[in-house]
This record gives sequence, C-alpha cells and structure tokens, in this order.
Amino acid sequence: MTRPMISRRSLLRAAAGTGVLAVASGALNTPVSAAAPSAGQWSGDVSANGWRIAPASVTVHHVEGSAASLGLRHGDAGAVLLHVARRWHYEIAPLDTGEGGGVTGHLTRRTVGADFESNHLSGTAVALHPTAYPLKGSEGLWPHQEAIVRDILADCEGTVVWGGDLTPVKVSHFHIAARPGDSTLARVAARLDTGRPTASRTQTAGTVADPAAPSRRAKARRLQRIQGN
Repeated sequence: MTRPMISRRSLLRAAAGTGVLAVASGALNTPVSAAAPSAGQWSGDVSANGWRIAPASVTVHHVEGSAASLGLRHGDAGAVLLHVARRWHYEIAPLDTGEGGGVTGHLTRRTVGADFESNHLSGTAVALHPTAYPLKGSEGLWPHQEAIVRDILADCEGTVVWGGDLTPVKVSHFHIAARPGDSTLARVAARLDTGRPTASRTQTAGTVADPAAPSRRAKARRLQRIQGN
C-alpha cells in the first residue's frame, strides 16, 4: 500500500495553520526557502555520466505497481533506474498522485541547472517528486526515508548516484554512475529487473528485503562513505 506524500515542508505548512509552527520548525530545524538555480545549455553529444545522447535508445517504462510511466534508456540502465523509482513509489511516496511533481525521466530540453541534470538527455537519470525536492532546494527527506534511499543505493551496488550526495544538492535526483557496458551494471540489472525470468532476482514489486536488517544497513553505510560528500 502506498501512502500520501508528507514532506517536512508540508508538515511545517500544516503546523502554521494550526498555530504550532514555532514548535515544529524548532524541532525540525529545516529552512523552507530555496535559491533559484542558474541555468545553462548542455551542448555535448554525451551526458555528464558518459552516456551518448540518443533519443532512439530511450523507451517508455511503466513503474510497476503504479500508474506512472517515464522514458528511460532501454537495457540495463533503464532496468536499474526503474527499480529505484519502484521502491520510492512503494516505500517513500507514490509517484502517480500528481503530488511533488511525480516522476521525470528522459528529457530533450537541454537547459540544465547542474551538469548532472544532463543525464536526463541520455535517459540515464530520474527525478522523483522534483518540484518537492528541486535543485538547490532546502527540503530534505525524513530520516527513515533517507535510510530507505541508502538501502536502494546499496541494492544498486554503486551503479547509481543520489542527488542528495551531490553539489548542488537535488534530493529528487538519481542517475546511473556506471559507464556503458559496465559488467557490474549488467549484473545488478539482471538481479533487479522484474521483467527478466532470472533465478538471481530476489526482489519484486512491493516485496523487498528489510532495509533495517543489520547486514543491509552496514552495506548502505559502506556505500555512503564512498559516494557521500
């Protein structure tokens, strides 16, 4: 079962309406203003993560368990990013309600606020609730939500980078960090792709291992030390 999206910012707004904003904002210590990103034009034939910009290599993917669809690179990159979107939908907030900006995959518009946003051009990036968590936004995830994101990244074994670990920050952003043809990416995709009848795939839509399991938490912490700022 998916839950409505309740961000820290929306809680602060609700608190303001009930006269308890001072208590809530003091407890959460979260600013709600965000600086507007400076925009530029990406002119290369390759996105920042090394993938060729080729619209013919992008296909529409359905986020399993939801009504959401998005364009992603076909093959291993799309399969891994689809797993990220699927788990976010099930475990953090639904992607098909219209809240938070839903989900964004492939884009053809070359205006970017940070180099990593160019990865959308090659179909190797997703933004999950991008209006709720924009580039340089001050809104963060709840601690239990970030723990889930860390577990998702551990699932992907270093082949995906989270915008919460990038500068400038973009909490909604995830992109493929592996290069085309990477053997780890192929292995991870074979394990996570629910469309493949592979014996190694152990996680299906809505059914995932417990992120709080000590072994998974340890794996997530190790990867955070490698990828984090």
